[in-house]
Amino acid sequence: MSDDKKKSWHGIPREEIPWLPTVDAEACIGCQLCYVTCGRGVYEMREGVAVATAPMECAVGCSTCGNICPTSAISFPTLDAVWKLEREKQIFKTVKKEALKKHEREDTLKAREAAQRAVAQVATRAKVEIAGEFGDKRFLVRLEELIGNKPFDVVNLKLEVPTVKGARQKAPSYMSFEVTSEQQEDIKPFLETVKGLVHDVGLVLVSATPVG
Repeated sequence: MSDDKKKSWHGIPREEIPWLPTVDAEACIGCQLCYVTCGRGVYEMREGVAVATAPMECAVGCSTCGNICPTSAISFPTLDAVWKLEREKQIFKTVKKEALKKHEREDTLKAREAAQRAVAQVATRAKVEIAGEFGDKRFLVRLEELIGNKPFDVVNLKLEVPTVKGARQKAPSYMSFEVTSEQQEDIKPFLETVKGLVHDVGLVLVSATPVG
């Protein structure tokens, strides 16, 4: 937390706010619960006793350390003084402005997180596996025509045939390749077009899976 935030509370100088912890040294058993629990570094342990060495760092209205102290060694003023100060200083105009800024920060954070999730869901590459007889299908020619001037390409293409003679005799073969976006666009819509081509030429679509 910045020094400015620590020195004031909704525009009121911190030293004007009578919200400070008091430790009864005789009642303190040195359990260190307040020292560990306080996130503002209000307490230090000295010779086995808790000491509020930075009382002005205490959050206004917070009395957690006093509530959890097993011997009730920590006490605070009543909240009446704080409530009176709120009315006198009319802090709620300041509070509304602070709340508006907080909402804006939260909305910005939510929008950023939503954008990051959307980006994470975008697949820019997909692996396609197909089987069938490729001899007179002109599949690769039609695939190249399908890509045309679109921002996509086919990489890592592999064609496995049983034998050269088998391929000529229209024996089933296996092909795999990856469709990739050249502009980091979502590949899924174009992948559906590739699936349609596979179906149109009478080949069997084994799989078509986005891979990132």
